[in-house]
Amino acid sequence: MTSLAANQNHQNNKVCKCHELELVAKTTLPSKYGKFNLWAYQEKKGPTHLALFTGKVKDGREVPVRIHSECVTGDALGSLRCDCGPQLEAALRYIQENGAGVLIHMDQEGRGIGLANKMRAYALQDKGMDTVEANLELGFVEDKRDYSSAACILHNLGVKSVVMLTNNPKKIEAMKKCGVKVEGRKPLVMPIHPLNKRYMMTKRDKMGHMLE
Repeated sequence: MTSLAANQNHQNNKVCKCHELELVAKTTLPSKYGKFNLWAYQEKKGPTHLALFTGKVKDGREVPVRIHSECVTGDALGSLRCDCGPQLEAALRYIQENGAGVLIHMDQEGRGIGLANKMRAYALQDKGMDTVEANLELGFVEDKRDYSSAACILHNLGVKSVVMLTNNPKKIEAMKKCGVKVEGRKPLVMPIHPLNKRYMMTKRDKMGHMLE
C-alpha cells in the first residue's frame, strides 16, 4: 500500500510526517468489548501502530478518540503500578457504548524508551525514584513520545473532529498542531490506590496531567 501522504493534503503533513507512515493491513477484531475494525500502520523502519474503530468515523464529527501508548505490564499483565490497563479497558468500553469511536494503540512503550529501559526505570523506582526521576537518571527526557503518527491515522480515517479521551494535555496539543480539530475532552481518571498513588501524583504534579 502507498504512504498516507499520497492520499492526504492537509497543511501540516510535514509536521505530522505522514509520508513516513503506511497502511499495511486491514482486518477485524472481535473482542470482549465488542467488534472493532483493526487497521495496522507501519512507520518507515519503525514501529507499527494499530487503529481500532467502530461505527461511522469517516466524515464523523466529535468522534471519541483515545490515543493509547503501549504498556505491556499494564495492558497485558494487569500491573497495579500504573493506570494504563484500566484506561485501555474504559476507553474501549466507552467507544462501543457510544456507537462510534477510535482507539489508536501506539508502539511507544515506557513513554517511548522501550520495554527493556522501562524495566530499568522500574528498578530505579523500587529504590525510591518516581517515574520522571527514573527516566532522567537513565539519560532520557521525562516523556519522549511523539503523537504525530496518531494524527496522520485520524486524517487517514477521515475523522473531521474529535473528543479526546485523555487526561494528558500534550496529546491535545499534538493533535491541534497536526490539524486535528479537537472539540472537547472526556477525562479518563482511574481510581487511586496505595500501589499507584505516587505514579498518579507524579503525572499530575510533574507532567501536568488533568487528574480531577
